[in-house]
Amino acid sequence: MILIKEIKQSKILKNVLLALVGTILLAISSKIKIPFYPVPMTMQTLVILFLGITFGSKLGVATVALYLFEGIIGLPVFSGTPEKGVGIVYFFGPTMGYLIGFLFTVYFVGYIKFSRNLFINFLKLIFAVSFIYILGILRLADPAIIGWKPLFLFQVGVQPFLLAELFKVLIVLFSLKKVKKLRQYLE
Repeated sequence: MILIKEIKQSKILKNVLLALVGTILLAISSKIKIPFYPVPMTMQTLVILFLGITFGSKLGVATVALYLFEGIIGLPVFSGTPEKGVGIVYFFGPTMGYLIGFLFTVYFVGYIKFSRNLFINFLKLIFAVSFIYILGILRLADPAIIGWKPLFLFQVGVQPFLLAELFKVLIVLFSLKKVKKLRQYLE
């Protein structure tokens, strides 16, 4: 009985440490950016994809939720912090939809099963990343930010990021085998 309790406690500790490392990676990746308006281009989606594959859906979502919590309470983990504000005020700004989209993306990429077919895996990764952009432009469509102007929303909220996202998805796609091995090692 004591051994089972110790194993559970060590697994909880391991998951907490992994989640903390994941939030650090997300914070660092948020600072690697190319400034765009109203949303900067960062390396966060690459980290989100890697976290989902290596941590799985549950720990991946917990990690991203912890990251969002850190930002909401005022830690400068988001892309535009501290220079554009911190905390809940920043969170509810133009990037909120993208940040919430991270939760859906990490869940789906952690949940789906990857095959040996590169094209199918590519489509699965694109599907997962699409949640970031769908929720992102829905937030930008708020009349206080841009308003419902579909073509303009696409031009500022999706189009500038497409080439970079394609590159990030391809990086993940071609390193999928190694990343899945890391997941097995972490389990």
